[in-house]
Amino acid sequence: MTLKEYQEKRRFAVTPEPAGEVKETGERRFVVQRHQASRLHYDFRLQMEGVLKSWAVPKGPPEDPGVRRLAVQVEDHPVDYIDFAGEIPGGQYGAGKVEIWDRGSYELEGVRPDHFDFVLHGERLTGRYTLVHTRGDNWILLKRR
Repeated sequence: MTLKEYQEKRRFAVTPEPAGEVKETGERRFVVQRHQASRLHYDFRLQMEGVLKSWAVPKGPPEDPGVRRLAVQVEDHPVDYIDFAGEIPGGQYGAGKVEIWDRGSYELEGVRPDHFDFVLHGERLTGRYTLVHTRGDNWILLKRR
């Protein structure tokens, strides 16, 4: 696992984002960042395998059971990104304002290559969730009953 794709997209002399490195801490944390880029979306990130596995969720993560949301997988981010909030300067990849919308811990209930079941313990998001891979970079994020 590397952060090569993440690092190649950014100019760290210009952006305040952390360069980071793969760092296994044994923690199971998540963050949702509200990202006002060219289009408003929410970045959903799960800490696993020394990185933040990341998905862009255009309509935001579901808060009600049974609601399904498109989640487009994007490049892994460094674990240090879990605390990032700020302004990515114009002309840079992902330019715009990033705010922490929710954060917390999670329990992994089951993992298959195209399917994650987990329980979120966040400030806003709590309960059982599933990420299911559909095709390409597209996944579905849903809150289970």
